[in-house]
Amino acid sequence: MRENKVVCRELDCGNPVSVSRGHLIEDGRGGVRLLRCSGDESSIRQCDIRRGRPGFCDGEYYHHVTCSESVRLVNGAGLCSGRVEVKSNQSWASVCEADFDRQDAEVVCRELGCGAPAALQGGLYGEGEGQTWDKEFQCKGKESLLLDCDTSDRKHNTCLPGNAVGLTCSEPDDVRLVGGGSRCAGGVEWYDQGEWRTVGTLSDAKAVAAVVCRQMGCGSTVSVLPGNTTRGIRVSCSGSESLLRECRRMHDLLPGLTVICSESVRLVDGAGLCSGRVEVKSNQSWASVCEADFDRQDAEVVCRDVGCGAPAALQGGLYGEGEGQTWDKEFQCKGKESLLLDCDTSDRKHNTCLPGNAVGLTCSEPDDVRLVGGGSRCAGGVEWYYQGEWRTVGADDWDVAAVVCRQLGCGSTVSALPGNTTRGVGVYCDGDESALRECRRRYYLLPGLTVICSDLLVQPDIFLTDPMGGVSRGHQGPEMFRGYNFTITCSTQPHYPGGSFLLTFTGSNRTQTQPAVNHSAAFLFPAADDSHQGNYICVYDNYVFSHNFSSESELLSLTITASPLPAFIIRHVVVLLILLTAITTSYLYYKPTRRQKRVNRVSSMDLYVNAMEMVSLSSRSEAGPGEERAAQGTE
Repeated sequence: MRENKVVCRELDCGNPVSVSRGHLIEDGRGGVRLLRCSGDESSIRQCDIRRGRPGFCDGEYYHHVTCSESVRLVNGAGLCSGRVEVKSNQSWASVCEADFDRQDAEVVCRELGCGAPAALQGGLYGEGEGQTWDKEFQCKGKESLLLDCDTSDRKHNTCLPGNAVGLTCSEPDDVRLVGGGSRCAGGVEWYDQGEWRTVGTLSDAKAVAAVVCRQMGCGSTVSVLPGNTTRGIRVSCSGSESLLRECRRMHDLLPGLTVICSESVRLVDGAGLCSGRVEVKSNQSWASVCEADFDRQDAEVVCRDVGCGAPAALQGGLYGEGEGQTWDKEFQCKGKESLLLDCDTSDRKHNTCLPGNAVGLTCSEPDDVRLVGGGSRCAGGVEWYYQGEWRTVGADDWDVAAVVCRQLGCGSTVSALPGNTTRGVGVYCDGDESALRECRRRYYLLPGLTVICSDLLVQPDIFLTDPMGGVSRGHQGPEMFRGYNFTITCSTQPHYPGGSFLLTFTGSNRTQTQPAVNHSAAFLFPAADDSHQGNYICVYDNYVFSHNFSSESELLSLTITASPLPAFIIRHVVVLLILLTAITTSYLYYKPTRRQKRVNRVSSMDLYVNAMEMVSLSSRSEAGPGEERAAQGTE
């Protein structure tokens, strides 16, 4: 449509009204392929063009443009709004508001291929620099062209400043979505040359879908999928157009485009499809939502409504302030609803929404991509959940692999290799997208893509065990008693065989390495002392897919503490318990007579004395000189 504006301007023929194909080239003459116009050029020769080979023209059809010829709308936001100007003596003249009414506006909107008049006001789109139209229109409202209307002499000789009439026509209903159960979901169709035709695209499906959802007032794009292959209209958009008719088009055999829009809610000014300021459709316009009227359960519904994962961040002012009104209700979602409009609402508790409180929402990316056949969630053939089933993703560049690894949280790309050629979904990415669903799709056969990401190995586990019961749990981690032995075990999930574990100790830069046996390794430490206090990390290394990979465990902080009782006291108590147990067992087993009892009592006393002598000797052997004298005094 930008090229069409230049053509109509150069021919002094008003605004472009429609574009269609001419006759198929059969005479062998060369054509001109128009590459790009900005729309501001005064001549088509100022556009970026190149000559085609003989017998060739883009789409093999001449470009057929219809201009409005005698009326145009200038300085508006699109083709259907602006200041009304009429061609008079080969120049353009503004129309005074007093000479123009609603019936005249209906004819102008129809002539320009737009919908019914929506707004009619003097000075709405500025003042013209030229003359003012010197007649008053007398249209009945049914005429096809403005020049078909009757006119009369003006009742007012002058047109005061600010009275040049501005007109806003509604957008024409020349686009629709069919077969999706809603006016905001389904296959894209365009009313062209008297019939509805399927719309398809080669590479910029996301941009086309954004324009369709915007034109239909249907919120954000939720998903874009290819439909059946039929002969229709091939469209190429930048994504910023307000109407599909402003995009470039040609006739070709392409898969139709199926678009699902969010319908009543959208996220704007965010970094992708799953983040932005929350806006709700209210009376055919969009309203921001105040943070005080929106909670986590409401966010869960919005994220589901726009086809994204669970809420990740919810904050007022996160994505700027909206320029329009504020939603006048408070949502009361339970969190399980499919659509935001299914939620209950209540009157707002706060009459105003202070600046910086327009709620911004970041949803996690949906789990619609996976890697299969590689033994890990971060390696394998790329598959995309698409039209109710998992389909192979075909691509031939590294950028697609980078997006996949980023979306799965699997680090950077290590390798990207072509797999088997099967009919799936062809994808083209720039490499900086946050999710594969933001890339452009191709609809022809490509080899499947096998991707290996850097975070191939899962994080290993690290834990401490003690067979003597000398470990306890402290505030900073496990605490070990001095003198006790302990074991640190490293383990990982059984995805790949082999590999080794490296145990690093930050206290003295010591490391130990053991092979992974049954996906684990145990490191034994006898007689814990203060030198063992510090931080331990397990590093799992493995050579997989012709590359070395490694993964680190969490930090294990070990503290060495003193035992509640000295070790020599503990050993003495153990000896006494053993002796007493032996004496009691002997007494109960033999059941002696009275005389024997007396003898046994003497024997038992001797055993007791001997036991105490053993304890005393043991104490002296472990104690220093001062402690030995203290022990003798105790005796």
